[in-house]
Amino acid sequence: MPNTQNTHQVKAADSGAVYSPRLCNEDLAPTRDQNWSWYNIFSFWMSDVHSMGGYVVAASFFTLGLASWQVLLCLLVGICIVQLCANLVAKPSQMAGVPYAVICRQAFGVFGANIPAVIRGLIAFAWYGIQTYLAANALMLVLLKFWPSLSSLTQGSLFGLSHLGWLCFATMWILQAMVFWHGMSAIKRFIDIAGPAVYVVMLALAGWIVYKTGFDGISFTLASKSLSAGEQTWQMITATALVVSYFSGPLLNFGDFSRYGKSMGEIRRGNRWGLPFNFLLFSIVTVVIVSGTQSLFGRMITDPIETVSRVGNDLAVAIGLLTMITATIGINIVANFVSPAFDFSNCSPQKISFRTGGMIAAVGSILLTPWNLFNSPELIHYTLDVLGAFIGPLFGILIADFYLIKRGQVFVDDLFDDTPKGKYWYRNGFNPKAIGALVPSVAVGLIISFIPALHEVANFSWFIGVLLGGITYRWLAREERAVVTTSHFNTNVAAQKE
Repeated sequence: MPNTQNTHQVKAADSGAVYSPRLCNEDLAPTRDQNWSWYNIFSFWMSDVHSMGGYVVAASFFTLGLASWQVLLCLLVGICIVQLCANLVAKPSQMAGVPYAVICRQAFGVFGANIPAVIRGLIAFAWYGIQTYLAANALMLVLLKFWPSLSSLTQGSLFGLSHLGWLCFATMWILQAMVFWHGMSAIKRFIDIAGPAVYVVMLALAGWIVYKTGFDGISFTLASKSLSAGEQTWQMITATALVVSYFSGPLLNFGDFSRYGKSMGEIRRGNRWGLPFNFLLFSIVTVVIVSGTQSLFGRMITDPIETVSRVGNDLAVAIGLLTMITATIGINIVANFVSPAFDFSNCSPQKISFRTGGMIAAVGSILLTPWNLFNSPELIHYTLDVLGAFIGPLFGILIADFYLIKRGQVFVDDLFDDTPKGKYWYRNGFNPKAIGALVPSVAVGLIISFIPALHEVANFSWFIGVLLGGITYRWLAREERAVVTTSHFNTNVAAQKE
């Protein structure tokens, strides 16, 4: 991934247009390397799914009191919605070859795009610290299992974290930074390996569980309660919504990765294998393992690290735990490192490169002290809910603008034009209509988050935000609906590659 910062105007390769240095650097400019195949997109989603968080989420759906077929139906419907949304959000970035922050200039204006960019960057900022801490905590458990003498380093603490905790956190922080520092090509190679590696461990662990318990010890219904027909219906709807909400973060900035896709056909194929097929298979394997722990250890264990640590063979334990940690690094990089790298770079292209943007998030994750956030679940709950209230409306506005207002067109050169002649200049570089749609939509999401009586509705906040943001923006911008321009007559219009 190029990251050289230019202090002069950047010339577009194809059109001969000159891009403003206030809006462009080598990282934000349309990529010339659209070489990601369906397998790379498939691996991207594997890295998102194959994590400790994904493991716990998949297992939790089978404890709702639903029959196994009902749970699988919820998972399938929810992940198909994610697949549809991923295809929608991928298209403009793939056509133009630009990341999420840049494509947002269409709707919010060339400078107004910093609003959604910073919001998404802050969400990734918070989650990056949390995921790094969870991976570090897993690493600490591994070290204590094999070297119990290290327990002396857990006695003292510095800023709320033990000395061993700091060593583990620093190790995970450096490992992630090393992968990220080598750019998108290194990230692509890493996720191509990390996702499949977890499947090997998961299938081996499931095989070991079945060998120990027999097929009679496996149940696809983990619930200890029965529900009425009405309660089952509500739980199914809620579970479907939770699947979509879980993927809403990486879904929003999927354009950061789809920009490298060879064609939309390749991206759709990668989404199809990486989402419905992969998520359902992962969920089934997860349930086999979790259900088997009930029979094998007398209680249901939803932490994959603890399950792997109970395997008798030390070498198998070491390989399994290190693979799980690798998977967590994978999801953290693709979901929480790449996004702020582009988002913060978008704010000041000549001062903040892709690498610098990512390192801002990495350093900020230390200052956030995520271990202290975990001591106050209420604080982290409200922090993430507030940030999450923005995701739905941002997605809705982006989709409504591209498909309903711009009618599937991207004028690439105008994304980097900071003069009033540019199509995305609007009013001093800001689009008041997009901002006007965002504010009330987010306000509704915040109200839902902070009123206890609306707690059950909060599970649907992403859908509510998408509808409110999209419909409000479509109405406000109704008079700006574009006339379709054929790219044959205007080389500035990005063309879709199938």
